[in-house]
Amino acid sequence: MIDAVARSEMVTGPIFIGGAARSGKTLIRWILSSHRRIAVSRRTDMWPRFYGRFGDLARTENVERCLAAMLDRKQIAALAPDLDRLRRDFRGGAPTYARLFALLHEQYAERCGKVRWGDQTGSIERYADQLMTAYPGARLIQMIRDPRDRYEALLLRGRPRPGAAGRATAEWLGSVGSADRNRLRHPDACTIVRYESLVRAPEETMRKVCAFVGEAFEPTMLQMPEARRYDAKRAASNDGTPISTAYVGRYRERLSRRDLAFIQAVAGRQMLALDYRSDPIHPTAGERVRWATVGWAPNIARLGRRGVLDASRRSSRGLLVPEEAVR
Repeated sequence: MIDAVARSEMVTGPIFIGGAARSGKTLIRWILSSHRRIAVSRRTDMWPRFYGRFGDLARTENVERCLAAMLDRKQIAALAPDLDRLRRDFRGGAPTYARLFALLHEQYAERCGKVRWGDQTGSIERYADQLMTAYPGARLIQMIRDPRDRYEALLLRGRPRPGAAGRATAEWLGSVGSADRNRLRHPDACTIVRYESLVRAPEETMRKVCAFVGEAFEPTMLQMPEARRYDAKRAASNDGTPISTAYVGRYRERLSRRDLAFIQAVAGRQMLALDYRSDPIHPTAGERVRWATVGWAPNIARLGRRGVLDASRRSSRGLLVPEEAVR
């Protein structure tokens, strides 16, 4: 799939980075933002929070209400748009939300000295159909991470509430389901990147990602020179890169046997389809009963009612196999 894109004409549409929380979206955003042509914004949430919420944007008062609400979000305010220019440019074309969002990002890319924009928004993959309709040439990169390591990373945020493993696993299954669905509907425009592939083989993985989005790979991308948050990791590494495998497999040191058995029991088929092998740990009958009483069952059932899990189960039938992913 990626080879076909690489052989096509240069792709110039926006680049969207999606996926569940703690899946590596920030890391790949900084790598792509280090490309001389690409500027990627952070967590603007324009589509989930503002799309279609303010009525017909052909009416000036609706545009103003939408802009005011958007600028209350610090991640959008940080783009520092020229509002007079934005209003003027918006009046000169179709009064759509997609175009308003694009104009904001285009200004940001221009101020960064870049010619192409992108956006990192969690779960933006849910809007893949709208994105591909609104932006010809758009590309969607969905980050996927081992659900056990992802859950371990979520636990670092604080003391987990009852049913946390169920919620986290349900979110992961929903994300995998979106990846399946989008790769079927938009095979040339949507791909997945495994976090583990990115940190274990960053150059190989980013060469494939660059081919997918239609850009030349630049080795300096991997140094992320403008990402100050990674300076400590960069200084500690032998090769000067802040990209590390230290967080791969850390779940084995930190997750309880019960949570590990639960995640593998519920998501094992989807994990295997993505080359995440289960550890030899199995739930007891008593644990299965307990799980049903602490909150995981309602979360799994909720996703089932929404049809998310039906989509994710396709992965166990071979629609999302490791050889097809960016690895």
